[in-house]
Amino acid sequence: MERIGLIAGNGRLPFLFASAARAQGLEVVAVAHRGEVDPALASEVASLTWVRLGQVDRIVRAFRDAGVTRAAMAGGIGRVRAFTEARPDLGAVRILSRLRSVRDDALLRAVADYFESHGVTIVAPTDWLAQALCPAGHLAGPSLNPSQEKDVALGREVATLLGQADVGQTVVVRQGHVLALEAVEGTDEAIRRGAKYGGAGAVVVKRCKPGQDLRFDLPAVGPRTLDVMKEVGATVLALEVGKTVLLDAPELFRKADTTGISLVGVP
Repeated sequence: MERIGLIAGNGRLPFLFASAARAQGLEVVAVAHRGEVDPALASEVASLTWVRLGQVDRIVRAFRDAGVTRAAMAGGIGRVRAFTEARPDLGAVRILSRLRSVRDDALLRAVADYFESHGVTIVAPTDWLAQALCPAGHLAGPSLNPSQEKDVALGREVATLLGQADVGQTVVVRQGHVLALEAVEGTDEAIRRGAKYGGAGAVVVKRCKPGQDLRFDLPAVGPRTLDVMKEVGATVLALEVGKTVLLDAPELFRKADTTGISLVGVP
């Protein structure tokens, strides 16, 4: 059986990838970051090796020992944890020493290049997850009113600029005012911060960075995102078509309908 490597971070995306790869006849060899990955992933893969953030050479050895030549990155790494708990090994030090910038995209591309120089090609998880990518149009919940459509358009415009700066993927808007931009705190806290200033009725827009490398850092949303939106009274979630991964889509759509949150896919 052909093997595929999985470099796992937090959230449901590693589980979604493992399930899809198995369904396509692949044996999944996973490397999981401590403090980020749900230990239940071990039951979804053929083998699992635990590493600390920054142990690049340990990942290379795990894949080499298992005969893995292709691997996908799936799931996030908390940025605060990355600052405080990283344990860089010699491989990580070599990668960092060659970088002019430690922005997300530059760092992840450098990591991918390092793996490839050691015989492991990094591939896009979406090659196995096409069915989980956001479709176009109204997906669930109430239809948008004209004011909400304007807020979505503004959010898309601002998210494009935010992505060009390689800062974040999420913008919170209400009645033509930008309430919050995602930074190191992540999507959920950006939503809460926006609602703190704008109150109920906020519109949340999430999109890829322009020129996004689809091998890593794809936007992903699931039912938990809607739980946070319901908590603060946000009413619209607009996602980029074809580049946002929907985690547990049936439950996501059901929850949008029952909570009255509008879910739309926009180009």
